[in-house]
Amino acid sequence: MSVQLGMPLPPAGDGTGSSVSAPPPRPAGTPPGLFDRYGRRATDMRLSLTDKCNLRCTYCMPAEGLEWLSKQAVMTAAEIVRLVRIGVEQLGVRELRLTGGEPLVRADLVDIISALREAHPDLPISMTTNGVGLDKKAAGLKEAGLTRINVSLDSLHEETFTKLTRRPFLGKVLAGVDAAWAAGLGPVKINAVLMRGINDVESPELLAWALDRGYELRFIEQMPLDADHGWTRRDMITAAEIRELLSRDFALTPDPRERDGAPAERFEVRQRDPASAEATGPLLGTVGIIASVTEPFCSDCRRTRITAEGKIMSCLFSREEFDLLGLLRSGADDEELAQRWQDAMWIKPKAHGMDHTGLGAPDFVQPDRSMSAIGG
Repeated sequence: MSVQLGMPLPPAGDGTGSSVSAPPPRPAGTPPGLFDRYGRRATDMRLSLTDKCNLRCTYCMPAEGLEWLSKQAVMTAAEIVRLVRIGVEQLGVRELRLTGGEPLVRADLVDIISALREAHPDLPISMTTNGVGLDKKAAGLKEAGLTRINVSLDSLHEETFTKLTRRPFLGKVLAGVDAAWAAGLGPVKINAVLMRGINDVESPELLAWALDRGYELRFIEQMPLDADHGWTRRDMITAAEIRELLSRDFALTPDPRERDGAPAERFEVRQRDPASAEATGPLLGTVGIIASVTEPFCSDCRRTRITAEGKIMSCLFSREEFDLLGLLRSGADDEELAQRWQDAMWIKPKAHGMDHTGLGAPDFVQPDRSMSAIGG
């Protein structure tokens, strides 16, 4: 499948963060690739296809939604394919995750994946989705070349799900998860955010459900990336609390496999003997915990992010964004685009948008963008 660029589009519109056209140049002699000042190299590309979403999750956006980008401001299929090609061929990108917003709302999603697969036969291409509508599209996505899928699912109970997402779509999401598994988009990973007093007590049930079906569950600490800016360190469920909640029913032991830059710390799961509290029986599977707040893994971060309107974000919590799409639409060649991308990543902050870790610290400033506007 071939994607044609067609007529040039006008320059990309401004995002919701602090956008700067060009970063300062890297020091001379820096090796090619998406290196930063701390010796990290980004090889995992997170690319947002849209800022639009058909859910209104309380930890992400307000009930009324957000002001969406115009169609002209969002990257076209051909522009996406070109930027991925530069990342893979010139900058050492080794895996691609398509994000949103909600990627399934893009009408040309299958075409994009087909073009990416044609250009990069061996590139792992995954996608994060809320699962609404996935039941009708999973088989086509697999055929187009999608490798695997992550589905966001915070509760198995209709009332709780609706309270968290402000939409009564639990049945649609569960059907989408099953369809992804049937289509061969595995391992199917489930992403869950626990909210205090809402769904935290459901965590063992969610894990049992995932283990029974062969899905890989990942609990994610709630991060300060909500559009309402209502996040507090005090109210979030910590990784330690998650382990404690799960340990009431299961025995968790560290997964012996290397973490290798993965955001989730994995644990092997076995049944827990109520009498001794020791592990009993065979290995049931694994569970992961992404503890971005309380047990950060910034020192081994390998991600580079491109927003739906083509802005480089070197960190989820960056206060600066650098325009790649505007440069592309001005007629820049691949070398110029690669150079800007490398320059932007060179000044990646050490952690959490600062020179030290500390979400919730006095000097932490929450980004203007919510998660849906950044791309996870």
